[in-house]
Amino acid sequence: MKVCVPTRDNNGMEGTIEQHFGKAPTYTILDTDSGEVSVIPNTSEHMGGVGLPPEFLYNNGVNIMLCSGLGYKAVKMFESYGINVFVGVEGTVQDAIGAWKAGQLRSASAENTCAEHEHHH
Repeated sequence: MKVCVPTRDNNGMEGTIEQHFGKAPTYTILDTDSGEVSVIPNTSEHMGGVGLPPEFLYNNGVNIMLCSGLGYKAVKMFESYGINVFVGVEGTVQDAIGAWKAGQLRSASAENTCAEHEHHH
């Protein structure tokens, strides 16, 4: 399974999470089966390339998207490509994957997009 996190740099698991997934300069992808980490540049139309991020990531084999938060339309688009989105990540890619594996992230279903961001500790 391939898990993707929008990032600001090319530092792999130590990469810094970009809060706005569409504007992320890079996407860091972890293959949970092989443990292989790859960082790909964002060549979607937001960055002067072609296509929207969900399509771009789908074409790169992504199954799961972890991000800080995103709008309803984006979630619907990811869902149409069969990509599950989880929100509430911060810190580094390692932090995001760790939180996801621990079941600490919320699924970005229609109910919690664009709603108040509540932090439960």
